[in-house]
Amino acid sequence: MNQNTRARTVLRLAIPNKGRIADPIIELVEAGGLKLENSRTRKLITKTSDPEIEVLFARPVDIPEYVANGAADIGITGRDMVLERGSDVKELLDLKSGNARLVLAVPDDSDIQDAKQLEGLRIATEFPGVCGRYFGEKGISVSLVPVGGACEAAPYLGIADAIVDLTSSGTTLATNNLRIIDEILNSTTILIGNPNAEEFFSEKINEFCLAIESVIRAKGQRYLMMNVKRENLEEVRAVLPGLSGPTVMDVVSDINMVAVHAVVNEDHLYSLVSTLKRAGAKDILVVPIERMIR
Repeated sequence: MNQNTRARTVLRLAIPNKGRIADPIIELVEAGGLKLENSRTRKLITKTSDPEIEVLFARPVDIPEYVANGAADIGITGRDMVLERGSDVKELLDLKSGNARLVLAVPDDSDIQDAKQLEGLRIATEFPGVCGRYFGEKGISVSLVPVGGACEAAPYLGIADAIVDLTSSGTTLATNNLRIIDEILNSTTILIGNPNAEEFFSEKINEFCLAIESVIRAKGQRYLMMNVKRENLEEVRAVLPGLSGPTVMDVVSDINMVAVHAVVNEDHLYSLVSTLKRAGAKDILVVPIERMIR
């Protein structure tokens, strides 16, 4: 590990200073309980509410290398960036967000239907590393045209015959009259670590992973509380989904009533509440969940 890392006594977390995943990452980190000082200014090195953790703001594409060489101990960025850099890092956690696909696309009016037809042609991309490996594995010789943005404009500017670009929904490609002919990889936002960081910061890294994972697990979940007459309990249980079944407790003030608590997916709530009401539940409360720890 880098000597600079050994000299530090605090865990350094690298997160994006800009880009599509920057704000969601800050929100996730702070939802886990780690508050950033002056997160709006995104100062290069920022203190946090934990005196043993500091944050390094960096370009998403630079984060894998910062983690690999010890300038940061852990970092959050896109899997596409890690693969592009080819950095020696360890994936610690898939944050299951920032979903995107790296695709190969050509103009709608092109006769090209397959990557093999691009032999000898020009490919514009912000991912020359991934792109080069992709065509190399297929035995296709192309000329890569590295671009820093607005990749979709390259074919119409006459600087490329096709592009390899990141897309979430495909809308931008369609708007620019581009057609996908292959999908190179799927990317999500991931937490990565220096392979040797756990030697120095094992407890703190585990603590951070637990906090982030608990927020991810809680997304889309709601806590249901209700009162149910004992005679209706089985009927309520039959219609109540839950992570591990409902919790049933006595109501001290009424021996004929029990309190039922359960965690359910918010997608089920619309019809579930009415179904529970018909099954005999009353005093139903729906509460958001910030974190879930197993």
